[in-house]
Amino acid sequence: MSNTTTPRSRWQDYFAGLSGAALSVPQVMGYARIAGVAPVIGLYTLLLPPLAFAAFGSSRHLVVAADSATAAILAGGLGAIAEPGSVHYMALVPVVAFLTALLLLVARLFRLGFLADFLSRTVLVGFLAGVGMQIALSMLHDMIGMSGHDPNPVVQLWRDLTHLRTLNVPTLILSAAVVGSIALGSRFAPKCPVPLIALVGSIALSAAFGFSSIGIVTLQPVSSGLPRLVLSLPAFEDLQHVLPIAGSCVFVIIAQSAATSRAFADLFNEQVDENADILGLSAANLASSLTGSFVVNGSPSQTAVLTRLGARSQKSQIAIAAVVAVILLCATGPLRYLPQCVLASVVFVTGLNMINVRGLLAIKSESPGEFRLALVTAATVVAIGVEQGILLATVLSLLRHVRHSYEPHTSVLLPVQSGLFETVPCRNGIETAPGLIIYRFAADLFYANCTWFLDDVTRLVEAAPHPVRCVVVDAGAITDVDYSAAVMLRNLLEKLHQRHVTLFLGRVSPDLHRDMVRHHLLEAIGEDHVFPQLHLAVDAARAMINPMAASS
Repeated sequence: MSNTTTPRSRWQDYFAGLSGAALSVPQVMGYARIAGVAPVIGLYTLLLPPLAFAAFGSSRHLVVAADSATAAILAGGLGAIAEPGSVHYMALVPVVAFLTALLLLVARLFRLGFLADFLSRTVLVGFLAGVGMQIALSMLHDMIGMSGHDPNPVVQLWRDLTHLRTLNVPTLILSAAVVGSIALGSRFAPKCPVPLIALVGSIALSAAFGFSSIGIVTLQPVSSGLPRLVLSLPAFEDLQHVLPIAGSCVFVIIAQSAATSRAFADLFNEQVDENADILGLSAANLASSLTGSFVVNGSPSQTAVLTRLGARSQKSQIAIAAVVAVILLCATGPLRYLPQCVLASVVFVTGLNMINVRGLLAIKSESPGEFRLALVTAATVVAIGVEQGILLATVLSLLRHVRHSYEPHTSVLLPVQSGLFETVPCRNGIETAPGLIIYRFAADLFYANCTWFLDDVTRLVEAAPHPVRCVVVDAGAITDVDYSAAVMLRNLLEKLHQRHVTLFLGRVSPDLHRDMVRHHLLEAIGEDHVFPQLHLAVDAARAMINPMAASS
């Protein structure tokens, strides 16, 4: 797709931004509620941060603003240091954004965009589902009008269930009405800004009928005007506490933003530079810190909304920033009438939408093992915390990769017609032909899996129905051989020689001179046993078993 923007598409971007603001404004106010800060601070994330990303990032579609995942990380981390809403807590919020910007800049300098690949799609689905469940559970408290708060949503849910007699019925009715209207609007009028209508309508009703007089808690007065630019530097005593929070945010920002920008770039046949996007995200978080706001991230939901509305460039963010500036200058007064339960209901629906049920079911149908990993990740986020969920998601992704390398697919090749083979899983009593076994090992050979290779070959030779004369290894998938694996090959060669069995390795590489794997194999077992193509090794094996048949 061309990067040139026609006048018509430019105006389309602006109109999409104006329409998208109707959905973004209530969302970021809800995310501010998740982060434990005033709703107006959520509006600040729609001012300078998107413009900073547009100036330095490469993605034409990624919307950068407040996000539920990073807001949950912030609240979970800072909640253990200071009371949410306290002076100390509010002072640390922009500090985390500043440190996040610095860490993202370091990631850009070292071109660490590839780190996004270490969080597999499976555990990312599970992680986001856990974050969504955690957000939804934490919002139930305000939706039923109960006092008291616990940072752990499971503990909070238990306390609420044991004190249901103290819930506020008008608050519960209003919350149910908001959730129901958003659900119906999403189903039958997806382009209608139902959350914004709910917020404006509840403000009008609250001001007219005095909702606070019947026990429905409303927001405190919201300060008006544009934010002042202040550089928030971390104090040394706070650094050790907030730096891990910023590190957790960075990992999620890189993974989630890269996944989102890649998805929409593929949709429009465009290219995206993850490292340039990291620089843009660093600039966006620095801008957020300067305005006293919290960490911003690439938002999948807001990106999808603006794309559906017709936005095709970052110019749509200019329109959103303009709308937010008008709200901050002219329309913050009525926000003090906004019921907290309405804002919590909007966030509750957002949390539920993060639970990708279809994605989880698709994972289950493809790979039950990966589905279990996704559920474990989600449960960890809900029961223990978001930071722990990120760590577990990363570890599980890496362990899954290591497990695939440690337990690779191995098989024996059986002839189906002249020159063609089919693969059959290794088992006792199987052979390619009398006296011949063609064995495939579908991974690199290294210290962790070379014993697997040794055991497979030894078992196949010992359990073969006919005395084995030759073993041919299809080494097409072997791209590296470490020292431990080379020692294992030499020992295996000697062991097979004692049984009068010859080992060949074939299909190493068509380039006989520059291939390092071939060099390692030659050092390990000698030139007479290594062939550049599999069929040459098979021919050599057949010649040893039956010289007459091989020559014919």
